[in-house]
Amino acid sequence: MKVAITGGTGLVGSTLTKELLYRGHEVFILTRSADKKDQHGVTFVEWLKDGSKPELELEGIDALINLAGENLNSGRWTDEKKKSILSSRIDVTRESVRILHALNKKPSVFISGSAVGYYGTSFTETFTEEHTTPGDDFLADVVVQWEAETKGAPEEVRTVLSRFGIILSGEDGALKKMLPPFKMGIGGKLGTGEQWMSWIHVEDVAKALIYCLEHDSISGPVNFTAPNAKRMEDFGKTLSDVLNKPFWAPVPSNVLKLMLGEMSVLILEGQHVVPQKLLDHGYKFTHPELYEALEELL
Repeated sequence: MKVAITGGTGLVGSTLTKELLYRGHEVFILTRSADKKDQHGVTFVEWLKDGSKPELELEGIDALINLAGENLNSGRWTDEKKKSILSSRIDVTRESVRILHALNKKPSVFISGSAVGYYGTSFTETFTEEHTTPGDDFLADVVVQWEAETKGAPEEVRTVLSRFGIILSGEDGALKKMLPPFKMGIGGKLGTGEQWMSWIHVEDVAKALIYCLEHDSISGPVNFTAPNAKRMEDFGKTLSDVLNKPFWAPVPSNVLKLMLGEMSVLILEGQHVVPQKLLDHGYKFTHPELYEALEELL
């Protein structure tokens, strides 16, 4: 298979690229940096620059996976930051759809990144892909507009919306930011600890993306979360157990709100999201349990 990836050098994209190469597939990474040198099995294609026409180099691809977008954790959510978070997702998805239309031979599948933020936050509800009413906060609004851009894709191209939960990796992302206090033995619950954390191991993200590539019956929204979500207090206790450290020093909600502003919603509020579509289509998680997932990562 020939697979094109936007955001191919990010946390998910780099893991996915390694998995695709391991399975013998060919990868095309769309990048703004024209000076990147091709590697064995990987071709870098310039895009989102004046005069760039990536479709000329992507003719004959079997799939396009859109993973690009500004990191939600890369700074306080000022008005300008929120505009940037939204526009980065809209722009890359719109350009991905344009490329699909420009190709003479259409790929069979288009997978576009999304997020479980679509559902809004809740301490009590459980969300599957059958839940079609979005939340009413900033992240839900971003996801609604983000996913709407994919509706312009050619009808003959199967479209999958990969709604990512909190992706756990030993190299980057949420886990790396949470680790320091736990390693020092001063980790504890954040806020009330009752908020849900719908997590997923980065290896399962990559493997589930490929599973969606290979299974024509999968389309529309797909939740990328492990089947066993945890409340934040349970997550912290499990992390402490894996590190063999105490779990004791809580961080009050008002302190986190003061430190992070509106971005604190990522930590203080959450949602219990079940990967029902992946389970129904027979995907077997490599890391379904949190303790084992953290043990492997750390």
